[in-house]
Amino acid sequence: MDQSLDTILQLLKLERLEVNLFRGQSPNEQRQRVFGGQVLGQALMGACYTVEGMFCHSFHSYFLRPGDPDTPIIYEVDAARDGKSFASRRVIAIQHGKQIFNLAASFQVQEEGFEHQSTMPDVPQPEDLPNERELRKAIEDKLPEAIRVHFSRPRPIEIRPVNPQDYIDPAPMEPVQHVWFRARKGVGDNIPLNQCILAYASDMTLLDTCIRPHGVSWVSGKL
Repeated sequence: MDQSLDTILQLLKLERLEVNLFRGQSPNEQRQRVFGGQVLGQALMGACYTVEGMFCHSFHSYFLRPGDPDTPIIYEVDAARDGKSFASRRVIAIQHGKQIFNLAASFQVQEEGFEHQSTMPDVPQPEDLPNERELRKAIEDKLPEAIRVHFSRPRPIEIRPVNPQDYIDPAPMEPVQHVWFRARKGVGDNIPLNQCILAYASDMTLLDTCIRPHGVSWVSGKL
C-alpha cells in the first residue's frame, strides 16, 4: 500500500479514551500547523465511532485556531440526538485546553428516496490529464530547497487538475477549479472510512481555489 495513504489510515484510527472521548495523532512531517483535512477527517471519524447503522449525510465545521502538530488532539463527541432515522453529533477538537475546531454532523439510515444531481461539467477525462505530481516535478529545479522538499513529498490523494494555475508566475483566474481526485490505493467499501478520507481530501484544493482571482501562489512567494 502507498505509504502516505497508509499514514492517513493510521491517523483515522483514533484512540478511545472514554465513551465519547477520543485522541488523534499527527504525522511527523515538520509542519508549522496541523493540516486542516486531518482534523476534519479525524473529527468525523470520532462522530462515526458513536453512531451505529447510520451514515453521515451532512456536516458543517469551523477552524478556530491553528493546530499544534507536536501535540495529540482530543476529540470530544456530544451525542446531541439519537432518533430512529436520524442522529446528530457535535465534535470539539481540543489542544492545550482550547478549542481548535468544531463540527456538527447529521447521520441518517440508508433508505430509498428522490435523487437528483447537478449536471457533470464538460471537462477532459482524467486519463487525458497529467497528475499533480507530474506538474510539480516539471518545475522542481526552479524552487528553493526548503519549498522543494515540501512541494515534492508523497501525497496520499492523486489529483489531476483540469485547469492548473501556473505555480511560478500565477495570473488571475476565475475562482473555480475542476479537479479529478482519488485515493492512490483502494480502501474497500467501508462507508465511514471512505467518507473520512473524502473529508481529508476536501481541504487539499480549497485555498488554491480561493486565491486564484488574486494571481498569487504560496509556491511563488507572492502569497
